[in-house]
Amino acid sequence: MSQDEKNPVTEGPSLPQPGSGEMAEEAGSAAATTETPAAVDVAALQAELEKAQAQAAEYLEGWQRARAEFANYRRRVEAEREDIRCRSNEALLLKLLPIVDDFERALQILPGELADHPWVDGIRMILNKIQALLESENVTPVSTVGQIFDPQWHEAMMQEETTEHPDGTIIEELRKGYRLGDRVLRPALVKVACNSAAQASSGSNGEEESTAPS
Repeated sequence: MSQDEKNPVTEGPSLPQPGSGEMAEEAGSAAATTETPAAVDVAALQAELEKAQAQAAEYLEGWQRARAEFANYRRRVEAEREDIRCRSNEALLLKLLPIVDDFERALQILPGELADHPWVDGIRMILNKIQALLESENVTPVSTVGQIFDPQWHEAMMQEETTEHPDGTIIEELRKGYRLGDRVLRPALVKVACNSAAQASSGSNGEEESTAPS
């Protein structure tokens, strides 16, 4: 009999490998620790993104408000500057108007035989230059004949009884008026129609309406 047959080897139960359970636990905990920081990082980044977006919206709103305020300020300054410029020129422009009146009156009463005279043409050129200067300063004539009398632009020097025009209508311009932008520079002197018949008719109509039974 061989020695191996005399002493057979018996296999017992398998023993656990040393450290295998500990390694599994460490792997699980390691996996958990790698997942948790990632979730935390996403939440933190989302919060930072929302905060940055809120700040950007706030900055944009403030910039737009500042831009609108600056635009309003610039328009106000330009308007004030233009008003100061117009007022500073007003005295000089008023001194030019009588000169324009004289030129226009001289041309109105000009004899017919002198209408085509070269000297008269020179006078017209001077008048045209002065009128162009006034227009460049935003000075324009006030409308008169055919308009309803407006005390803001017109000054009534005479009244004429007539039935050919509605009451209060300007029928003649005695002196030309001028406006500087939206402001009166010199009021126009005018003759105004006075239609007593129209006034009486309107007054009687008003009395009839007031006394009519309800």
